[in-house]
Amino acid sequence: MAELKKRFLEYAAFGKPGAKDMTSKNFAKLCKEKKLMDKKLNSTEVDMIFTRAKGGPGNKTLTFDTFQKALKMAAKSKYGSDSDEDLKKLTDKICSGEGGPSTAGTTKTSTKGNVDHFTDASKYTGSHKERFDDSGKGKGKAGRDDLAAQTGYVSGYKEKDTYDKTHCK
Repeated sequence: MAELKKRFLEYAAFGKPGAKDMTSKNFAKLCKEKKLMDKKLNSTEVDMIFTRAKGGPGNKTLTFDTFQKALKMAAKSKYGSDSDEDLKKLTDKICSGEGGPSTAGTTKTSTKGNVDHFTDASKYTGSHKERFDDSGKGKGKAGRDDLAAQTGYVSGYKEKDTYDKTHCK
């Protein structure tokens, strides 16, 4: 029972460290990674078991007690009965093998230098270059917005400040 609780907490905390309750996504991940799924217990059935076990529309997660109810339902779907023997087969599968959830198939951070040019602001051109100062630090909103000059002239007017020179003599 302690090993089952440990597995429950490992999967509950996946993606949300410190969580004590399991989400539907993590319940499905546990079923998939521990190879509980087959033709009878497929992803649709797992979602339906989660929905029935969580206990009403106000609840979004499974506590350890409701998780045990969900495992009984899963044993009934997978093996045809919710006997203690079938439940034990299911819990043994969950507790066997390596530890908690895997991160297989996720994107890793690049350790090669082939992406450094994406974050080097000194190599930016055009309007993107204007978003950073000389040291490469972003200017924030001032770098994103075209701040209008409050001069009274329309943008693009080339003869700014020439009226007085030509008309007032």
